[in-house]
Amino acid sequence: MAKKFSGAEIENLIQLPATQSTPKEKRPPKPGKSKSTGKARKAGKAKGFDIEADTLPEAIVDAAYHSGDYPYGKRMKRKRYNRELEPLQIELQKLMRWAQKHGERIVVVFEGRDGAGKGGTIARFTQHLNPRQARIVALPKPSDTEKGQWYFQRYAAEMPTAGEIVFFDRSWYNRAGVERVMGFCTPEQTESFLREAPVFEGMLTRGGIRIVKLFLTIGREMQMMRLHARWHDPLKRWKLSPIDFEAIPRFDDYSRAFDEMLGRTSTKDAPWVVVRSNDKLRARLNAIRHVLRAIPYKDKDEAAIGPLDDKVVVSVERYLAKGGEPETA
Repeated sequence: MAKKFSGAEIENLIQLPATQSTPKEKRPPKPGKSKSTGKARKAGKAKGFDIEADTLPEAIVDAAYHSGDYPYGKRMKRKRYNRELEPLQIELQKLMRWAQKHGERIVVVFEGRDGAGKGGTIARFTQHLNPRQARIVALPKPSDTEKGQWYFQRYAAEMPTAGEIVFFDRSWYNRAGVERVMGFCTPEQTESFLREAPVFEGMLTRGGIRIVKLFLTIGREMQMMRLHARWHDPLKRWKLSPIDFEAIPRFDDYSRAFDEMLGRTSTKDAPWVVVRSNDKLRARLNAIRHVLRAIPYKDKDEAAIGPLDDKVVVSVERYLAKGGEPETA
């Protein structure tokens, strides 16, 4: 059974400096911390995985790309990716102009595993869009005031105005994933959310908001590789949060939570699609293709968009029928 770590221990872990020449056993405890907090370093370890190790075991590296039963044998070439990305971003410009002209309101929800590439995918969506009309929402944890409000209230306040696209980098679905797995909400609150989320989204769609929901998933070993890479890159370590250090030991808990979330909150008006993201380049291209195909904007160039890869973008029904999120136990 995976060891559980307190928030205080994990917070101590992520505040360690990027480089440290002093041997680990001789590092003094931080001021105000007991020596026992040194055990926090184990938070990044699970079955051979040590986030602080200079290199990962070959078994993890070798298994990473194919983990989670990923269907491709080789990564997409960067040259091909760049060639296919440009026409898709031109189509996004058309979509943006259409939304502005007709006063359309569009919401794109990004959920998924830690390290699955949500931020990078959103960046490719918005790279050439006017930030006044294409807004990214990544809310922090709720304040004391927000905790006392209707759960959906702070998300409702971020909905788009006419002519705007809002990209949610995580959303109200935090309750069905992170909050549930980490014990930040009660089972009763989780159950209430799973009943009410489709109702909330139904209100939005009936009010004229178009909702596209993308769930990005990766295999366990690929998640290990990406979290390890973030830890060792001083320019990316900011992406790591205390929650990320629980992603590996709680991998199966997240799998079960995500499967139920996907099954119970995918509706006709706001369906989920699963984007298999072990290959970031394929995931980005196909996420953009899906959004472009889901919205009926004017002068859509089907040839420029290209075919959607159904090995990468999978309907919830087909995904769950094949077993859903992978489990290690």
